[in-house]
Amino acid sequence: MTLDPIHVENIARLAYGIASDVDTTDHDDLAVRVWDEWLPGLRRDGRTVIEPVGDHERRRAPIDDAALTERPFETVHGLDSGTINPTTFKNGLVVDVAHAAMASEPTDLELHRDRTIVATVHAGDSTADFDGDWAERDEGHTRQRVLHAPRVNRYAEGVVHALALYLAEGSHALDHADRVDDLLVLDGPIYPKELFTWDDRNPELGALAREAKPRAVVENYVRLVERFVERDVPLVGFVKNPSSGTIVRALAREGVEPPWPDDTALFTRLLERRDDAGGGPVDASGNGAPGEPDASGDSGERVDDELTFTTWFHSRGGADETMAADRDALGIDREFDSELYEPTFMVLYDPRTDVTYKLEAPYAFTRDRDTRERLTRQVLADVAASRGPPAAVAKADELARIAATEKSALRRAFEDRFDSEQQSTYDDHRWGKTPL
Repeated sequence: MTLDPIHVENIARLAYGIASDVDTTDHDDLAVRVWDEWLPGLRRDGRTVIEPVGDHERRRAPIDDAALTERPFETVHGLDSGTINPTTFKNGLVVDVAHAAMASEPTDLELHRDRTIVATVHAGDSTADFDGDWAERDEGHTRQRVLHAPRVNRYAEGVVHALALYLAEGSHALDHADRVDDLLVLDGPIYPKELFTWDDRNPELGALAREAKPRAVVENYVRLVERFVERDVPLVGFVKNPSSGTIVRALAREGVEPPWPDDTALFTRLLERRDDAGGGPVDASGNGAPGEPDASGDSGERVDDELTFTTWFHSRGGADETMAADRDALGIDREFDSELYEPTFMVLYDPRTDVTYKLEAPYAFTRDRDTRERLTRQVLADVAASRGPPAAVAKADELARIAATEKSALRRAFEDRFDSEQQSTYDDHRWGKTPL
């Protein structure tokens, strides 16, 4: 049964009532004020959670020029981890399997063959023990193990997913760190931030994050940062779907009503450029100054011949608070000055696809102005050329991804081994995940 044309028309008419109550000009003014007055030093609970690293500017670069520019890094490696997604079985087991791979640009087929596989298991039976040691397969090209997740009363699916995903990714990155000569780009954040958010979701999860196994997963990333600092090779994370709310939440606590659902929406507002009434791009102040993107609302056509981006920021709030210099990193020892582990970021907007990305890096690398500029030029060139993530990240994503048919086959293999069917829901049948 589909909607009749009259139903579609009636639903569309609802937009008129919504749009009449929204003044986007006010949003533009507020966005610029947040940029000018708040982001040079945004505070929450007496702490500075967002502040610039060096310059505080919004910039733009012609797409064609960026795509053709010489890359600052001769080779780039990308790393990603994919999972089958958490699966609950009728015998009480909850399982997820993650599969990590590293890719190289230019291509290195031997490196692409190497994989790390982790199966994480949660059991309701407190006497069960599924932990296993690392084992090698495929003539040493694959390392794999089973991890028995700490027992929780709720959120078992989220726990097995996060531990499998991040243990596979962090272990694979550490094992292959010495293969990277110029730059490593993780597909996603530089730290396992999903574990850092457990404390906000539930006190039981917050306590779990400090237990031995989750801490060991996080420690892999701390050691990864240290390894790359020692080798003087930059490590960054390319976040395709950033969702931080540090800025908008801090504004709300200060009595400012932010109209944006998250920080990405705010930065998109600041970086999107549109033609003014006269047909030319304007900057945030309306002066048309070169190098400064506008925040000109939804009037006019989107200007899509230039990438727009911010300079770099420290980030010490939200999920990034765990790795801030004035926090204890879940009790993990840090070899260097704790400030060097702090996440920093810049934001990039591609008008061709209307997508906003975030590039993250530990402060150990972005404290150097030349390194910041090189990382910025590299990501601009890669996004300009690919209309999406850097080529090395796209390759790693392709290598690590587990296809839907493969996920189904793996779940059936677990069913056979467990002699237990997976627990199905109505939605599984409705959307064809399991046969009727």
